Amino acid sequence: MIEGRTILNVGESLLDAALGYLVVFIGLTLLMIVVVVVGKIMYSKAKKANAKSAAPAAAPAAAAPVTSKKLAPGSAGDVKIYDTDPRDAAMIMAIVADKLGKPLNELRFRSIKEVK
Repeated sequence: MIEGRTILNVGESLLDAALGYLVVFIGLTLLMIVVVVVGKIMYSKAKKANAKSAAPAAAPAAAAPVTSKKLAPGSAGDVKIYDTDPRDAAMIMAIVADKLGKPLNELRFRSIKEVK
């Protein structure tokens, strides 16, 4: 012992270092578990809120009469087609409209390009 300090040998130093690393990794693991659990809770709450708000909003929109609005013609603008067959472009637009659950005349396609 030198001036109130103890000198550790190599084995004790390695043990202290290993215990320090162990405490840090346990803390990080616990923090990761907390973040994952809170994330899942928030995701489930958001999913329930979206399900509750989407169901009532869809019914009145479908039942509302469209007397004051002028319906859009068959297209919402011009589409620029690059290196794509017009038939393929029409199929892509129809698939996108179906997946989004919206009528084709409410969507606006600016351009369609085949990626090679």
